[in-house]
Amino acid sequence: METVTLTNGTNIPLVGTGTNTYGKVENKYKGELNDDFSALESAIQAGYRLIDTAIYYRNEAGVGQTIKDSGVARKEFYLTTKIPELDEYVGSKEVVEQALLKSLENLQTDYIDLYLIHQPIEDKKTLKRAWQVLESFVDAGKIKSIGVSNFSIKLLEEMKAYTRIQPAVNQIESNPSNWNNELIDYLKDQAIVPEAWGPLSRLTEEQRAKLTAIGDKYGKNWGQVLLRYQIQRKVVVIPKSHNKQRQLSNLELFDFNLSTEDIQVIETL
Repeated sequence: METVTLTNGTNIPLVGTGTNTYGKVENKYKGELNDDFSALESAIQAGYRLIDTAIYYRNEAGVGQTIKDSGVARKEFYLTTKIPELDEYVGSKEVVEQALLKSLENLQTDYIDLYLIHQPIEDKKTLKRAWQVLESFVDAGKIKSIGVSNFSIKLLEEMKAYTRIQPAVNQIESNPSNWNNELIDYLKDQAIVPEAWGPLSRLTEEQRAKLTAIGDKYGKNWGQVLLRYQIQRKVVVIPKSHNKQRQLSNLELFDFNLSTEDIQVIETL
């Protein structure tokens, strides 16, 4: 698996798996928990090591147990989780600390590789306080890297006034319906790694047909073309599937390079 190096020298895999519907009835985001983590088990067996979860997903404990039961050493995994922006989790220094410690407990680990703030915190004092708690957990070795999710350029610029440790990652939407190119260019300029959620989402049939035509040149499917485009421009991707074959397919991205011509077609979808 190829990786990207963060500003602190640690490496994040270019491809991982989301988990927001794992362990839930009918594989639905808001479904009741049912402890069926067979999709995560098959993802790990396929070779996924970047595992992305969140407090919002309600399944940290199941993700942690599945990883523990996998037989794969903890050091082989790159674990990401996220704290919600709600006052319940960020309303005071104490509740932030409690949330982070609970994530460590749920995931059955001594450290978390990447901890993100899941959504923008609009109140500046609250955001500053939450970030400083995250920084203290980095100092203590309980978190390796810290970052944000769905943060705008404006908010990231405002954070510069107090960050001792700059965000290592900004996890954002990026797909043909919303490439988010201006934000991605900014992140790269600031040495913040862009990570795309929903990289295979919200495609029209016409877009899919164009990607399929490109894929035919390389013996790849439309999804592989789309993921390859992102990792070729050093955007980390976290596709998610409950289908074992698609999980395998979404990892088979490192044996071809898209031509400049094909990239231009993709960028104009």
